[in-house]
Amino acid sequence: MNNIKQCQLHIQPVEKGCLLISEPFLPDPNFERTVILICEHNEDGSVGFVLNRVADISLSDIVEEFADENAGIYVGGPVEQNTMHFLHRITNQLEGSLDVGEGLSWGGDFEKLKLLINIKQAQLDDVRFFLGYSGWAPGQLDQEIKENIWIVYKPQTLSEIWDMGSADLWRMVLKRMGGKFKMISNYPIDPRLN
Repeated sequence: MNNIKQCQLHIQPVEKGCLLISEPFLPDPNFERTVILICEHNEDGSVGFVLNRVADISLSDIVEEFADENAGIYVGGPVEQNTMHFLHRITNQLEGSLDVGEGLSWGGDFEKLKLLINIKQAQLDDVRFFLGYSGWAPGQLDQEIKENIWIVYKPQTLSEIWDMGSADLWRMVLKRMGGKFKMISNYPIDPRLN
């Protein structure tokens, strides 16, 4: 844990478009070894989506209109898992989208999204769907960061994270951060195995 406290001093404050990387031994199974993209952070609270937890169901189990039956869906977090959300790289085509940064948006006109994908003017690879989300009350996330629950990282580009995939994202992001974070990326899940 000392290594994490020392590392925190070199991390930027949390803001929209940054990543939260869970500390290696976080005991909450909802967030164990997760990477969360923050989409909103203000006086009303914070909202983000877990980028590396693939759900046990496919997108076609929820939305019949998409032709690709193999498209995955992610568990965005423990809040309201009966809701579906999406992040996308379909710029200037979906009304109601909220800019996250660097051409990445959150939400928008879902009917138009389905149409664009079905007429091949947009690709499913440019969209990520989530069941539920990760949310924090006002001040809660800032307090958790002070308690070293999260490592905050602002990537050079969001597209580098989008293209990494999800299987080993937690480890890959920490390695990319370098220095002490590279060492943290090698911590075993069970510290007794060290």
